[in-house]
Amino acid sequence: MNNKFYFTVLLIASITLIGFACSSTSQKNHDDETPNLGTSDSSIVYFTKEITPEAMVAIYDALGRQANGNNVAIKVSTGEPGGNNYLKPTLIAPLVTMVNGTIIECNTAYGGNRANTERHLQAARDHGFMEIANVDIMDAEGEVELPITAGKHLNRDIVGKNFLNYDFTVVLSHFKGHAMAGFGGAIKNISIGIASANGKRYIHSAGASTTTWGNPTQEEWLEAMVEAAKAIIDHSGDNILYINVMNNLSVDCDCDSNPADPQMSDIGILASLDPVALDKACVDLVYASKEHGKKHLVERMESRKGEHALTYAASLGMGNLNYTLIDLDVKDN
Repeated sequence: MNNKFYFTVLLIASITLIGFACSSTSQKNHDDETPNLGTSDSSIVYFTKEITPEAMVAIYDALGRQANGNNVAIKVSTGEPGGNNYLKPTLIAPLVTMVNGTIIECNTAYGGNRANTERHLQAARDHGFMEIANVDIMDAEGEVELPITAGKHLNRDIVGKNFLNYDFTVVLSHFKGHAMAGFGGAIKNISIGIASANGKRYIHSAGASTTTWGNPTQEEWLEAMVEAAKAIIDHSGDNILYINVMNNLSVDCDCDSNPADPQMSDIGILASLDPVALDKACVDLVYASKEHGKKHLVERMESRKGEHALTYAASLGMGNLNYTLIDLDVKDN
């Protein structure tokens, strides 16, 4: 592993000032199908600066966990009409085709053009997702409940009924800012993204209501979001994996029809079997950026206490804050 990469890892650790443990780890043999989970207190996160269809497939292969089953779900945001920062179908198409995936979504709870199934499918069609795969709006015909254990706010997660039809879930998340959560990555994608419209309100209200957004504190709503994500993780077991794409790094979410323009350059693609470590690595890479424009995204994350979601998720045993970052662009000698 070269000195430049090792220095980058140390720089990330010093900037975040959180007991962030990275150890030097050799790149795993990509022909070995055994997943590299890391150690009990550190998870493996793969990274490539290349943001291409080929890189999407390569980083999936690096994880060593195959998306098996008759029905493979691809959880990706189809993007609110008007916005243009969502992950493009051309970027994800080869991976989606390779695993024979179905794109899954649920209707929104904030109105807009994806608040009902007909308009949501039209948005997916207009944005090109139906050209690469079938699209399933999972709460079109109802919802089901998944139990939540050890939650302070929620005792159940309300998700689209069709989620139970899938054997494996590939979580493709666009890492970016978010007006309420500070940032959106893998945890938010499996929480808010898989929840039905009623489930979204239940999360946003921190368990107070399925009809209104309520008035929880910032910490309470972030914790509720994490608890709903835990239900998905517990339900999925080993039949799930996570890929984050750090491009179009706006302070606003893909759910925004008029998002702010990105103020910093694209960073790359990251992947892990641990969603906590994955989102933490993305946050750290924003802080480690040398670009002045990162201040906008940093302010959004800090003003919304975004990292509280990660520390709470780690406290619930959903993953590690410590990780080993393996740069797939660095070739061992």
